[in-house]
Amino acid sequence: MVLKSYISTPIYIGSLQLGGTNPVRLQSMTNTDTLDTVASVAQCIRIIEAGGEMVRLTTQGEKEARNLEKIKNELVKLGITTPLIADVHFNPRVAEIAAGIVDKVRINPGNYVDKRASFSVVNLSEREYQDELERIHTRLRPLLVACTANNTSVRIGVNHGSLSDRIMSRYGNTPRGMAESAMEFIRITSAENFHKLVLSLKSSNSIIMIEATRLLVSMMQAEGFSYPLHLGVTEAGEGEDGRIRSALGIGALLAEGIGDTIRVSLSEPPENEIPIAKMIVESALRHKQEARPGGAEILSSAGVKTVKLSYKTDDPVKLSVMSAVDSAAILLSRKAEDLIIENDGTITTEEIKSIKDGILQAARIKITRNDYISCPTCGRTKFDLPSAVGKVKAATAHLTGLKIAVMGCMVNGPGEMADADYGYVGAGKGVVSIYRGREAVLKNIPEERAVEELLILIEKDKKQFSPDLI
Repeated sequence: MVLKSYISTPIYIGSLQLGGTNPVRLQSMTNTDTLDTVASVAQCIRIIEAGGEMVRLTTQGEKEARNLEKIKNELVKLGITTPLIADVHFNPRVAEIAAGIVDKVRINPGNYVDKRASFSVVNLSEREYQDELERIHTRLRPLLVACTANNTSVRIGVNHGSLSDRIMSRYGNTPRGMAESAMEFIRITSAENFHKLVLSLKSSNSIIMIEATRLLVSMMQAEGFSYPLHLGVTEAGEGEDGRIRSALGIGALLAEGIGDTIRVSLSEPPENEIPIAKMIVESALRHKQEARPGGAEILSSAGVKTVKLSYKTDDPVKLSVMSAVDSAAILLSRKAEDLIIENDGTITTEEIKSIKDGILQAARIKITRNDYISCPTCGRTKFDLPSAVGKVKAATAHLTGLKIAVMGCMVNGPGEMADADYGYVGAGKGVVSIYRGREAVLKNIPEERAVEELLILIEKDKKQFSPDLI
């Protein structure tokens, strides 16, 4: 897809200008209980001190929405006016309350008015489909009125894993479905003369996220819209894989000039996300300054077109981010299908090979390990997510080629992991549900037994469906 140059029309989020020719803004999200004012304030400060320019907070109910005011007031007492964002799912009333307190409200089209997806086919006539859009328009109007009155912006945050049955029945669980879901809300907000919008299309699959975002840009340009874009690979995971997956998706778009604010979603303390976001932005900016970032050249190795990158660094994290960003466009367009990374530094051969394998896996070129989808920690998480991810990875490290999701709660979990082979999802405090694909095979398993039960299920399925792999 060839796009015209895209420069968004800038808007203000609080006192921070976003979009246009402004720098790419960095943000993260707290993982504290939003009712715990002290802990939330402390974590906001850690994110800001790391370089975060906006902070998002889980806002799952009316009590949490109202407590945002206490959090904001405590920060203001400390002289901190960094814009705050309320993250709302399912309950429009919560968004309307938050609109009077924070600088931006994030809503998800897949569950703001539409019901949670059941992955059932919904057959609607054209008239019935238009009636549903009118229902959404009516339900969205009070939020837009509240945001206009309080100079609050809105992020229309579409997640691949939480498209509505209505959208999926018409467009499929596809990048086009994601873009169409966003465009429906854009047309409604435009009809209400509301333009303080930010758009995002996120997926745990970097390729889908890139394709959907490019498509949205093309559709906005065709209809005369130019709203700022928030970029992120949701449920990217943790460690090296999470960093590479984020760098590949976010970096590819930033290098094309698409994207105004980013969040790197890691299953780690949120302040860890900001340094990686900085690295991604810096690497993407080099594409505007250097003819061949990383000295990239395409050569033929054993008859396979291969991109060769050369660096000088002793930092393996920096090497993983730079090489993912610098190879993204070449690998994703299949101009090359292999990768050579040369480095003049102390990084070991084994570390470089791991980075190379991670990039080729994220680009869906060569599968050498399992894919672990895990959500960033947030206030909805029902257990120690980083610890759970570590346990699941350790228990399944002997396997290859599986897609395993570790999700902290039920908000995006069942949908975002819909194409995973297995899922480990927080179902409540101290309990986990185990999924095979979209089916909850085991429900409300005590957390201390959950990893063992997941492994038993996988081994049982191997014996039944793939005895040759035993």
